[in-house]
Amino acid sequence: MFDFLLNEEQKKIRDEARDLVKWVPRQMILDLDSDKIKFPKEFLQEAGKRNLLGSRYPKKWGGRGMDWVTTATVMEEIGTLGYIFACVFGVGAELVCDAIILHGSDFLKEKYVKPLLRGEIFAAECLTEPRGGSDFFGTTSTAEDKGDHFILNGQKRFIVGAEGADFFLVYAKTDPNAEPHKSLTCLVVDRCPGVDVKYLYGLMGCRGGGAGRIVFRDVKVPKENVVGQEHGAYAVFNTMMVPERLGTAAMTIGAARPALEIATRYSTRRKAFGKTINQFQGVSFQIAEASMLLDAARSLVFSTCKAVDSGESPNLIRKMVSETKKFVTESCQRVSHIAMQVMGGIGYTNVYPIERIFRDLRLASIWTGTNEVMSAIIANEYYKELMKTKRETRDYEADSESADAADEKIFE
Repeated sequence: MFDFLLNEEQKKIRDEARDLVKWVPRQMILDLDSDKIKFPKEFLQEAGKRNLLGSRYPKKWGGRGMDWVTTATVMEEIGTLGYIFACVFGVGAELVCDAIILHGSDFLKEKYVKPLLRGEIFAAECLTEPRGGSDFFGTTSTAEDKGDHFILNGQKRFIVGAEGADFFLVYAKTDPNAEPHKSLTCLVVDRCPGVDVKYLYGLMGCRGGGAGRIVFRDVKVPKENVVGQEHGAYAVFNTMMVPERLGTAAMTIGAARPALEIATRYSTRRKAFGKTINQFQGVSFQIAEASMLLDAARSLVFSTCKAVDSGESPNLIRKMVSETKKFVTESCQRVSHIAMQVMGGIGYTNVYPIERIFRDLRLASIWTGTNEVMSAIIANEYYKELMKTKRETRDYEADSESADAADEKIFE
């Protein structure tokens, strides 16, 4: 953790998050990974009691009025418990709350945000469908307008928290004839008759987070449960990409951190050829690389948090968040790989938690937008940024011996 970037209030909440991490029973971690616990309600209830959920939201609605730097600090600490703890911590208190706080009515904030941040109810975000994940506008779930309510039909899958959620944030097509950007509406949907949740998946990692498929059959959703404007889900989706991807980056650092710590300590005790293996450059250089990657990842997270807190342009935020999500998740996957390599065969067993961390972190570059999507966004935004920006310093292209050889500069 970069303590020098935190003020005293941020250090205090960081320490509160660490106390919560210490509170979690070892058996809870094991039971989640073995799917004996399908959704960690007790953990979220305790986080709510400690006022650690949604720290950056206004105090009026149950938050602490903090900022993104604080959120990243808390998310990293929660991630050290295991990736799935941070997933369920963030889905309700960061993603769903973010949509309602930024776009929802006071009625929705009072009814859903306050009790959710107290840990009294739980939420899940419903975006991915069987026919599409990254293709947001390919949504096939429909909500038919019936005057004062909608009738929702369709299904969502890979929904983290589905098993334990009391309500769902659902994107559905409400105007099939409109252009994609104006065809969807974001709705708050209570768990009620017609909402069928199935805990289906045998996941490689991140078990115990209640991931499931949700089928909506003729579910009545009152118009007062619209988040933002009717047919205006695109605006909600755009702002949701910040907490989804920046939150993912912060918590991924936390999940990778124990792997490096365990491997480093192991290398100071394990002996080969008469000396501890940390004395071999083949080992210590790998530890150095992992340490460097985590520090670089954290630096990028905090820079992006500062940019978001400062209200930088949406295009810059979009690029920085995408860069952060891609770089951090791939770096942390590399860190877990290094940790296992340093520990050798014992790292491949369940004697140490390295194998669980390794499995869990594989999700990081897939969910909340694949890293290939991140690359597409980064490229798009950088091209736009560079092409519209006038040279403010000098023409670097002219700094070569034959810069004026116009006949050699052929582009077609």
